[in-house]
Amino acid sequence: MSVYTTVTTDELDAWLTRYMIGSLKELAPIAAGIENTNYFVTTDRGRFVLTLYERLPANELPFYLNLMAHLAKAGAQVPAPEPDRTGALFSLLNGKPAGLVARIDGASVHEPAIAHCEAVGEALGRLHVASQSYRARLANRRGPAWWRQMARVVQPFLTPEQRSLLADELKFQSAFGKVKLPKGAIHGDLFCNNVLFHGSRVAGIIDFGFAATDFFAYDLAITVNDWCADGDSGHALEPARVAALTHAYHAVRPLNDDERAQWPALLRAAALRFWVSRLHDLHLPRSGELTHAHDPAEFERILRDRVASSSAPQDPFAV
Repeated sequence: MSVYTTVTTDELDAWLTRYMIGSLKELAPIAAGIENTNYFVTTDRGRFVLTLYERLPANELPFYLNLMAHLAKAGAQVPAPEPDRTGALFSLLNGKPAGLVARIDGASVHEPAIAHCEAVGEALGRLHVASQSYRARLANRRGPAWWRQMARVVQPFLTPEQRSLLADELKFQSAFGKVKLPKGAIHGDLFCNNVLFHGSRVAGIIDFGFAATDFFAYDLAITVNDWCADGDSGHALEPARVAALTHAYHAVRPLNDDERAQWPALLRAAALRFWVSRLHDLHLPRSGELTHAHDPAEFERILRDRVASSSAPQDPFAV
């Protein structure tokens, strides 16, 4: 959530006249993340997060914003977008599609405990159950075709060992998407920084900029790779945290036999997706204020571990 498009108080004041949320009191940039421009906005009637969508086409925004509204209405821990006076959930601000959501009181955790993993597993399960009744569909822009495209782009920056790992994993994942697994609207980026907590209770799931129609179990694998990796042991999965998260998820939305059989491959796919993404952001960054790129070495280590572990897979959903 770096700042690519600067917004002044005068510009925001004029834009906010389309809403019924009172007068602007404070505007503060959010210096985290890498995809969109985000600000904290405080008015005399509430506290909000303003997002200017930097990459998402305006014709795709209804998928994301209506999904959030659908999930919030269904009881998932998701902030609902704020409609303007016409009922629209976004409009142009400084040439970019922009919208508001209620600001959630809570904080992300950087070193999740067992209780945090259990809470996020349950919350993700509830999100997936709710999204099953969401009818809109949107192909995953960060899916296999994008992996292959970005792999070609970043190859000049890689060592021979890294190029070999990338080529081998792309070959292994060539059938990804062709298996028959339950799918629907997924979050696509449920890392620790995208979940806010009150104590060990999930207060809100934020940042749906990578939401898409894809496998639910792939979304779970993305989550497990971040929440359950042990940074002190090469980012191997920590069994107690994996069990807490997956059992809590499984209790809400039980995974079928095919999903369980594909679990090692899904963990590898999730690691590949973020390794390639971080390589691209590091070596070919966009210009913007407060921007920063995550270290791709973390997900290279995660991928290497998941490849090594897949030769002796364990079923994390077994009680």
